[in-house]
Amino acid sequence: MADAKLVRGTMLLTGATMTSRILGLLYIFPFTLLVGQQGNALYQYGYLPYTILLSLATLGVPMAVSKFVSKYNALGDYRTGQRLLRSGVVFMTITGFITFLLLFLLAPVIAGWVLPSDGDPSGNSHGDVVFTIRMVSFALLIIPGMAVFRGYFQGFQSMGPTAVSQVIEQIVRILFILATSFLIIQVLDGSLGLAVGLATFGAFAGGLSSLLVLLYFWKKRKAGIQEKISESNKDHQLSLMTMYKELIIYALPLSFVGLAIPLFQAIDLFTFNDAMSSYGVNAGEAETAYGVFSRTTHALIMIPVAIATAMAVNLIPAITQANTNNDVEKMHSYMTKTFQLILFFTIPAAVGLTVLSTPAFASLYGLEDVGVGSMVLGYYAPAAILFSIFTVTAAMLQGMNRQKHAIIGLCIGLFCKLVLNFGLISSFGVLGGVLATILGYIAAVGFNIWAVGTFASYQYTHIGKFAAKITGFTAIMGMAVWIVREGGSVVFNTSAQSGFVAILVFGVLTGLLIYLILAIRTGVAEQVLGNRFSFLKTRK
Repeated sequence: MADAKLVRGTMLLTGATMTSRILGLLYIFPFTLLVGQQGNALYQYGYLPYTILLSLATLGVPMAVSKFVSKYNALGDYRTGQRLLRSGVVFMTITGFITFLLLFLLAPVIAGWVLPSDGDPSGNSHGDVVFTIRMVSFALLIIPGMAVFRGYFQGFQSMGPTAVSQVIEQIVRILFILATSFLIIQVLDGSLGLAVGLATFGAFAGGLSSLLVLLYFWKKRKAGIQEKISESNKDHQLSLMTMYKELIIYALPLSFVGLAIPLFQAIDLFTFNDAMSSYGVNAGEAETAYGVFSRTTHALIMIPVAIATAMAVNLIPAITQANTNNDVEKMHSYMTKTFQLILFFTIPAAVGLTVLSTPAFASLYGLEDVGVGSMVLGYYAPAAILFSIFTVTAAMLQGMNRQKHAIIGLCIGLFCKLVLNFGLISSFGVLGGVLATILGYIAAVGFNIWAVGTFASYQYTHIGKFAAKITGFTAIMGMAVWIVREGGSVVFNTSAQSGFVAILVFGVLTGLLIYLILAIRTGVAEQVLGNRFSFLKTRK
């Protein structure tokens, strides 16, 4: 019964996380139509510093609190978990207030780091960036303390409160962003800076709604929890210092590795505009390119990444258990399945986005910046494979209690990105930023793959053969999609967005059909996804 509850709760939380992520990606399409690429750039100027501070304060906290509470509950000590809840909410709220003050007061300084010193009027103003950073900073007053509540519920194997609050938070945030942007720009004819700045306040609105949901669940379940506490037959009498030390040990590796993409993007945030100025473009062109690179094309390539990693990371607890039990054969089997899932989904998705970069960007974001957008997407799409492999290899290392090596891998990647970024952007423009990101992730992934192979004694021969097979299928698929794209550009009117939509639909359907036929008929789909496809497999 307990196992069934755990599985049901895990599936519920996974589904809610996926829903939240997909909503967080899809709203960017209408938001871009409202504010354009420069609006996206301004949004990133405020949101990235906020994301990094928030992640440092809270990423890993729900899972760490969950692990802590679950551990002591299993020992029959419910009082220790309750003490952690009470002190943790207070401590994290104070931490949130301090980070809010830091971000709010340092907004002019951060804005100065982000924008070129010459203040080119073709781009966003220094005041707009300060206003945007300050508006998003208010969310730090709520979300850190809320993370403790989520972790506490999860420690009781109750995933519903976290799942519901995540989805509600995202829905409210998105509705606030889109409604505010539309009202200010379309109805009140307000400025772009005002629209985007107020839109980022949606993080506070979403956080507040999520907190109210959690308080509702707490009110409903408080009596049952208090009953368990009163019946508790043990009390370890841990000091606050001891409790927080244990929490930090759980949370710190999760926090740092989970910051991989924001940290890579932070390097672009503070170097991109100056480097593009050295490349010879004005601030407006630089911000358009930054908005395309950092937000709109990034959102597209993160869709296959989110799907693939959500499916694969579900196997990580099994890897952890197998490692704990010293069952090397089973651990290797789970690792192989994880790599197969990642490669099966991300390789064709990356190639498909590369081939269909122009119709994909034009269909979703309009024709205004389709030139730079399709160029960046075409070169950036392969990074989806690297993002996914880095995520799962880092998770594998954590499951093997090799957190230190996951952090080392990330630091190697960040160092490469930092060293290469300015020079490559100054030489090749926005594509230099794409290349620096890809090279940084290649370095990080290379180290992680070496570490997994070394410390798990894992041989990659089978995965290499599997990757070669998937690459072959993808090459055939890519050629077919290229033919459809070229033919569609003749048949459909590409001076209108509807023409690109038609090309995209036919291209996606063609690629999906060919890839699935090849995968099913060769038995690869059955190998990766289970025997539900076995009836279509070619008989030997």
